[in-house]
Amino acid sequence: MALSSIIHSLDLNVLDQKAVPGGDINEAHWLKTQDAEYFLKLNNAGRYTGMFEQEAKGLNTLRSASSLVVPIVIRHGQVEDEQYLLLEWLHKGSVEKNSMQNFGAALATQHQQAQSFFGWHENNFIGSLVQLNNQHPSWHSFYAACRILPLVKHLVEAGNFSRSDSAATSLLCTKLKDMFPEEPPALLHGDLWGGNYLVTKNGKVAVFDPAVYYGHREMDLGMTRLFGGFDDSFYDGYQLTYPLEKGWQQRLPLTQLYPILVHAVLFGGHYIASARQIIQQFA
Repeated sequence: MALSSIIHSLDLNVLDQKAVPGGDINEAHWLKTQDAEYFLKLNNAGRYTGMFEQEAKGLNTLRSASSLVVPIVIRHGQVEDEQYLLLEWLHKGSVEKNSMQNFGAALATQHQQAQSFFGWHENNFIGSLVQLNNQHPSWHSFYAACRILPLVKHLVEAGNFSRSDSAATSLLCTKLKDMFPEEPPALLHGDLWGGNYLVTKNGKVAVFDPAVYYGHREMDLGMTRLFGGFDDSFYDGYQLTYPLEKGWQQRLPLTQLYPILVHAVLFGGHYIASARQIIQQFA
């Protein structure tokens, strides 16, 4: 019922449609009209208020600032209790010789556009969690206050972290200033793992499902290393365009702490132990 009501509200003459994967929490559909194909995401409007509005803003920001392919936002809104996001459909292609190197170079160029603060204009989402984006003048204060400490607090309140884990986290946060090289805030994709990009039919890389904010650029690189899917040529392209500061590989676990904490809150299991290990390593 929700799907048909939303399609009716969009005034689309849909000739064919089928359900497709939409991530862990979203319902998704491929729609075909006489003139175009679309990707339609659906979710409960009350449970994740504003999720698709924020995703649309993130996609539009990336489209305006990146040479990567980013799906065009056609429309987003709400019908009854369901929110929706309508995007252009991207056709998947094959990786070409320079696809991944060009991907890395394009991401580096995106990161070179310095911003005036760490954070974002408003909170948005990473997965199903609200992502705090209060503006900070320094990376170390933002990373502590808006990324690490709120999620550790959640784990403590859920009984998954102890008081000693909390104390170790606080100690770690006092050391962040000396751990990261000082760099200007960069526009980040924010959730750049292997499932959030594809190679299109012309060999160019498209990115989607962002959790954008202005942050330390090593955060995007850390995310690419967390679950795989990025080959050496990707990193070669990045390094040739905007070389990373010395020690970035040693800082990878520290940059991965945030997404691992997100997974620990959402899924528990071994992510809790992984987060604890990183905290102990750097505290």
